[in-house]
Formats: sequence, C-alpha cells, structure tokens
Amino acid sequence: MIEALATDLPGVERGTSWGVPALKVNGQMFACVPTHKSAEPGSLVVRLDFADRDAMIEDDPKTFYLKEHYVDYPCVLVRLQHVHRDALRDLLRASWQYVSAKTRKRARTR
Repeated sequence: MIEALATDLPGVERGTSWGVPALKVNGQMFACVPTHKSAEPGSLVVRLDFADRDAMIEDDPKTFYLKEHYVDYPCVLVRLQHVHRDALRDLLRASWQYVSAKTRKRARTR
C-alpha cells in the first residue's frame, strides 16, 4: 500500500535502508520500515524537517510519535493502523519533497 501511494512521484525507487524495504529518491531514503527496537510494530519512519515533525506529533500523537533513538534525526514514526490513506499519501509527498530538495541542494554545492 505504501509504495502504491508514492508511485506517481518522480524518481521514486524501491530499495533498502539499514537492510529493510525503503522508498528512495536520488538514492536517499524518504520512507522505510523502522529498524530500531524502540519503534512499535506496524510503524513507518518518514523523513521530514524537525518543525513539521514536532507539529504532527503535537496535533495527532495517536498517529505520529517519536522514540529516543530518533530524536536527533529529521523523521517521524507513523502508526500505520491510525493513519488515513490520504494523510499518508500527503506525508509521503512531503517527505519526498523534503529529501528531493536536500539532494538537489547538495548536488549544487559540489
């Protein structure tokens, strides 16, 4: 289901990150299965900036959460059983945009 929500985004590729299935853009992961044992089963880790992450957790802590291991990383954990399909699609798009912008910026500075 997760992959199907991101198939229309340019440059999306299936791959692995830390040995688990991941969605990537420009070789960089933007969504994957969390590998740290602190993450709850049935979760997804999605990259996005800290301000957006904090706002999402504050607005909907039943769906979005964070564990100590992930605090210093620009990402949020998503309880898939609680997230609406449209909200997940929007989140994947936002994450794709966040990672795409970072990789474009990195490419320009080289």
